[in-house]
Amino acid sequence: WAGLIEDESMEYGVIMAGGSGTRLWPLSRESLPKQLLPIVRGESLLKLSFDRLRAILPADRIFVCTNSAHRDVILKGLPELKPENLLGEPLGRDTANAVGFSAAVLEKIDKDAVFAIVTADHVIEPIEKFSAAIKSGFDIAKKWPEKLVTFGIVPTHGHTGLGYVQRGDGLEGVEGAYKVLGFKEKPDKPTADRYVESRRYYWNSGMFVWRASTVMNMLKKYLPKSHEGLSKIAAAWGSQSQQKAIDEIYPTLQKISIDYALLEKARNVVV
Repeated sequence: WAGLIEDESMEYGVIMAGGSGTRLWPLSRESLPKQLLPIVRGESLLKLSFDRLRAILPADRIFVCTNSAHRDVILKGLPELKPENLLGEPLGRDTANAVGFSAAVLEKIDKDAVFAIVTADHVIEPIEKFSAAIKSGFDIAKKWPEKLVTFGIVPTHGHTGLGYVQRGDGLEGVEGAYKVLGFKEKPDKPTADRYVESRRYYWNSGMFVWRASTVMNMLKKYLPKSHEGLSKIAAAWGSQSQQKAIDEIYPTLQKISIDYALLEKARNVVV
């Protein structure tokens, strides 16, 4: 039991909630994006995302990375979220930096941290299947510290507005996990249809599990300026200069997605 508890202490969850929800305009506005609107059974998509993580993690190990301007409304809507667990971005710099910000802070808190990055704007049911997938991701990241775990959605049709993940051979000893052969950006309709027919491509969910230290090492290799800036923010985390460091450094980071910055270059990705 002691070993089990020690393993669990390494697990964290981060909800990326920085999107502006432009596709749901005019209901969704910059000041109140879609993930904060009570549109599913009276609950916000962010609250549903938090509840999904609460099924497998204690509230004090769940973080939210979002626009600083939404801090008050998020803390009001998520009373279980610790205020210090809200990672406020003064300016959106896309997912590579949102992930990197989370990794830098978590590595500062816990050098062995393994964390799940999940979305704030999906409806995912049943929760039990989601929980099982995330737990499997945690297990993989603990057993193979260098692995980056992403989650694919089995496609129902050839969608041209989504990215795809191409699976390769199965990962030894883990049911439903495969080595990734590549990522394919939004294809044309004939190509998307071929992907679905092959049964070897999944929709890219934009959700991941990995070690904080592994993410930081890969940022150092592929996005060194962001790694340098985020490391400075982490060094100031918990001190009186924390907010000053965020405000000065974060807006200078290159705006780039995690897919382009890391995943498409990596050779250690699992789906």
